[in-house]
Amino acid sequence: MAASVDPLVMGRVIGEVVDMFVPVVNMSVYYATKHVTNGCDIKPSLAVNPPKLTLTGKKESLYTLIMTDPDAPSPSEPSMREWVHWIVVDIPGGTNPFRGKEILAYTGPKPPVGIHRYIFVLFEQKGPMGPVEEPESRGNFSTRNFAKDLDLGLPVATTYFNAQKEPASRRRT
Repeated sequence: MAASVDPLVMGRVIGEVVDMFVPVVNMSVYYATKHVTNGCDIKPSLAVNPPKLTLTGKKESLYTLIMTDPDAPSPSEPSMREWVHWIVVDIPGGTNPFRGKEILAYTGPKPPVGIHRYIFVLFEQKGPMGPVEEPESRGNFSTRNFAKDLDLGLPVATTYFNAQKEPASRRRT
C-alpha cells in the first residue's frame, strides 16, 4: 500500500508544488543509512551525493523523477520557487534513477537561510520520453508545468525532507 498524502498536505507540498493525488507507487529514499520520511530533517552534508532511491511500480512502465526546493532562496520570500535539484526520466519500474536518463544532474541541498523542503516527485510516463530539454535555469522551475509539458499527469509518489544551513565548523587556532 502506498503512503498517505496527509503529511504532504500538512507540509504544503500538495498545494504549493503538486496537486492532490493518490499515491500508487512506493518510493524509498535513503541518504547513507538515513531513511527519508515526510518532514524529517536531513543535514545538507549528508545529502551532497544523490540518494539511494528505489521504487516499486510496474516493471513495464517508465517513470520521471524530479527533486525540487519550493523555498528558494528563503521560506519567507521564495522568489525563486521552485529550485530544481534533479531530473531523471525513463526510469524502469522496480528499479532506481541510475537506470534512467538524467536530464539535469543532481545538486545537493544548500539552503542559505531558514528551513527548506526538498521534495521528490515521481510521475508515471505514458511511454519513453525521447529528447527532453534541460531547463534553462534551476530557479523558478515549475513541477506542475514540467509535468504538463511532458503530459505526465498527476504524481504517483512524493516524499520530502527538511534541511537548513549547517553551522560553520569552529576551528581552534
